[in-house]
Amino acid sequence: MKLIEVKDKKSRKEFLEVPRILYSAGEAWVCPLDKEVEGVFDSLSNRSFEKGEAVRWILKSNDGKLIGRIAAFFNLTKAHSNKQPTGGIGFFEIIDDQDAAFFLFDTAIDWLKAKGMEAVDAPINFGENYSHWGLLVEGFTHPGYGMPYHKPYYQQFFEKYGFRNYYEQYSYHKDVGALTVFPERFARIAERVEQKPGYTYEHLRFENTDKYVNDLVEVYNSTWSEFKTDFTPVDSENVKKAFLEAKFLLDEELIWFVYHDNNPIAFFVILPDINQILRHLNGKLGLWNIIKIYWYKKRKAMTRVRALIAGVHPKYQNIGIETVYFKKLFEVFREKTFYKELELSWVGDFNPKMISIYKALGATPAKKHITYRYLFNRDSAFIRYKDETSESKT
Repeated sequence: MKLIEVKDKKSRKEFLEVPRILYSAGEAWVCPLDKEVEGVFDSLSNRSFEKGEAVRWILKSNDGKLIGRIAAFFNLTKAHSNKQPTGGIGFFEIIDDQDAAFFLFDTAIDWLKAKGMEAVDAPINFGENYSHWGLLVEGFTHPGYGMPYHKPYYQQFFEKYGFRNYYEQYSYHKDVGALTVFPERFARIAERVEQKPGYTYEHLRFENTDKYVNDLVEVYNSTWSEFKTDFTPVDSENVKKAFLEAKFLLDEELIWFVYHDNNPIAFFVILPDINQILRHLNGKLGLWNIIKIYWYKKRKAMTRVRALIAGVHPKYQNIGIETVYFKKLFEVFREKTFYKELELSWVGDFNPKMISIYKALGATPAKKHITYRYLFNRDSAFIRYKDETSESKT
């Protein structure tokens, strides 16, 4: 086997080519845009590089065929928010060969050790956790945009090497095409909450993007800091950049904000599933494929939607706010009947409140991803994420 660090145009192209070789036409895998993947490793566009580094490799067989790839990275702020400095491994793809898989794991971990890391999470993204995050282990059906799809045999490679289950990520599905009645119990709660004075509900309006971005960041950071006191907050600039890049895709009526006395207290972001279009493009974004995107969008080809991120300020949790914005979303689905399926992804096993809400909505579990952690000191005590969050609150 021959390991090659990605450093030039040829190796960057081959890095992108690996999954196109591995996944056959009959599989549910959808090729992400080359531009999107390359953006992760572009120090000018990815702010994670401000306090971090990333490296990637491709693996070839002795006869020169592409057989795998992997990336390793760390951001010092995020790394040191853990009990031990923790880096990441991602964009892992490999043929069904354990020796080749372990060789790639060794390569990435040795690099992280040399950079002062003491643990690694995998497979994750060199960025936020709503995209390219976790290993698919159950539900090998159509992936929602941003949700990774993998070969089933990857799980045994990670676990045999010694990676352990840090947390599980669940995706729930709901058929909204046949939707007629909002769940009665939720309807009663929503009606009661809507009558409370001082509460207002509004969907995204592009002309006020800055306002909504700042409101989202404020609620998101206050919400996630409840799960873990050493949580690394997101910043408005990154979120605004993501909004602007996805503007052509967004449906204003699927992104809702809740306010109390004009202060943001909750949000819910749902996106049309552009994977239903990207599956026709093979990762390319030339002029002809851009025309295709707008053509498919106009023809209402995106019949699925994915719940991307949500948050309720800790002070306002457990009063039923979620029921109101789900009620409003269901009203949108009744009006826009071309939407047929809602994917609620992802929710961690450390978030039982949201899991119970998804179940109460009648959504059913459809996919499971796992985020693994590997401690370089094999004698160190392994603690799962939900146990860490319990410790941080005591």
